Amino acid sequence: MTSGPLLARSSDSADLVIVGAGIVGLAHAVEAVRRGLSVVVVERDDRAVGASVRNFGHGCFTAQGGQALQYAMAARPAWIRLAKEAGFWLRESGTVVVARAEDERAVLEELRESRGDQVEMLDRDDVEARLPIGADVIGGAWLPQDIRVDPREAVHMIAAWLRAQGVRFRWATTALAIEPGLVRTSRGDVSADHVIVAVGHDVDRHFPGLADEAGVVRCALQMLRVAAPGDRVIDPAVLSGFSLLRYGGFEECPSLPAVKERLAADHPDLVAAGLNLMFTQRPDGDLTIGDTHTYGRTVDPFTFESLDQAILGQIASLLGCGPLTVRERWQGVYASSPDRDFLIEAAGPGVRVVSVTSGVGMTTALGLAQDVLGGLLG
Repeated sequence: MTSGPLLARSSDSADLVIVGAGIVGLAHAVEAVRRGLSVVVVERDDRAVGASVRNFGHGCFTAQGGQALQYAMAARPAWIRLAKEAGFWLRESGTVVVARAEDERAVLEELRESRGDQVEMLDRDDVEARLPIGADVIGGAWLPQDIRVDPREAVHMIAAWLRAQGVRFRWATTALAIEPGLVRTSRGDVSADHVIVAVGHDVDRHFPGLADEAGVVRCALQMLRVAAPGDRVIDPAVLSGFSLLRYGGFEECPSLPAVKERLAADHPDLVAAGLNLMFTQRPDGDLTIGDTHTYGRTVDPFTFESLDQAILGQIASLLGCGPLTVRERWQGVYASSPDRDFLIEAAGPGVRVVSVTSGVGMTTALGLAQDVLGGLLG
C-alpha cells in the first residue's frame, strides 16, 4: 500500500472555482476579482499551453457579428485596462484588410456602410503606407478598433496579476469530478458557491452529453512564425480576402458569395483547407502567419508540409517578397461547433460550462465572462 507524500491531499474553498487557466478561464477570474469574489483556478498543466498561447494575439473586434460582436466590443476596453494593470504589451494597432480583387473591395465597402467609422476604406497607396504589398493589391480597409497582444506573454502575465490580487492557482492539477459546489481534483477537493468549467475543446472529457448536443469537435490549425521581410515594422494586424470567409461580420455583405465562388474556383485546395490568410507581428519583429482549419472529434497530430508551403507562398505574394525564413511551426487546437459561436450551459446548480466554439477566444473572452458571471451571480 502506498503511503506518505504520494497520498497527501488538501481541501480548499472559495466563492468561485474555475477549471481551466486559458484565456476564457482567466477572463472569468478577472471578472470575479472585479466583483470582489474569492477565486481558485484549477489547471491540469503547470502553465497555459493550449489555444491561448498558440494564436495570433489579435483582438479582431470589428469583423465579428452577432453575439461575438457584442462580446468583442465589451472586451476591448477590458483588454486595454488589463494590459495597464498587468503590464503586458498591447498595441492599439488596428487591422488592415487587404483587397486583391474588386469583389473583395466590394465586401469591405459594404462592411463600411454597416459599421460607419469603425471601417475606413484604403486605396493601394494607403495600404502601401502601412505595410509592404505585392503587385496585385488594389486597396483594402482599415479597422482602427482592433488590438494586438503577444499571446505567449499576455496569458502568463494575466495569471501573475491575478495571483497578486489573491487568486489561488492549483497548477498541474487535474479536475477529476465536477459537481454543484465541489470540484474533486488530483490534489484534493475545492468547494465553492459557483463553478466555471472553461476547458475549451476538452469539454467532452467532462460533459460529453453537452458536447454532443452542441456538436463540439476539435479544430486543428497549422501556423508558423517567420522572419519579417527586410526587418520591416508592420504595426497593424493584416487580413486577406480568404479572411472574409472566416468572420461573422462579413456574412451579411451582399458581395461575399462572389468572393467565395472566385476563391473556390481559383484555390479549391486552400478553401477546402479553411485557409484564413493573415498575419500579425510579434514584439520581436517576427510574423505569426497562418492558418488552416481541419475538424474532428479527435484531430490527426500530423501536419501537411504542402499546406505550410501554401501559406508561406500566399504570404510572400501578399507582401511582394521572396521566400520567407521559418523560425517555428506548430498546431493549434480549439473547440468548434457548427451552429454556435459559444457554448454556455448549466451543468447543475451553480455550475456553468463555457467554451468559445468559433476560434475567437482572445477577442471575446473578457466580454463573455462579464455576461456569464452576471447571469450566474444574478
